[in-house]
Amino acid sequence: MRPIVNIVVRDNNVEQALRALKKKMQREGTFREMKARKFYEKPSEKRARQKAEAVRRARKLQRKKMQREGLA
Repeated sequence: MRPIVNIVVRDNNVEQALRALKKKMQREGTFREMKARKFYEKPSEKRARQKAEAVRRARKLQRKKMQREGLA
């Protein structure tokens, strides 16, 4: 269970509080999770998606490493 997000509304500024809430939810991945839970995902599709995400992360890490070393 995730901790509950607290946002303080200062000086009756609801717009600023909403922006802060959206930013926190984006950072925690809440929007992505809500989108994923909207429809049922078969276990085989879930495994394939997770594997593709891992490959993407590994490639990104490799690109950053190459860039740091000055090879790219």
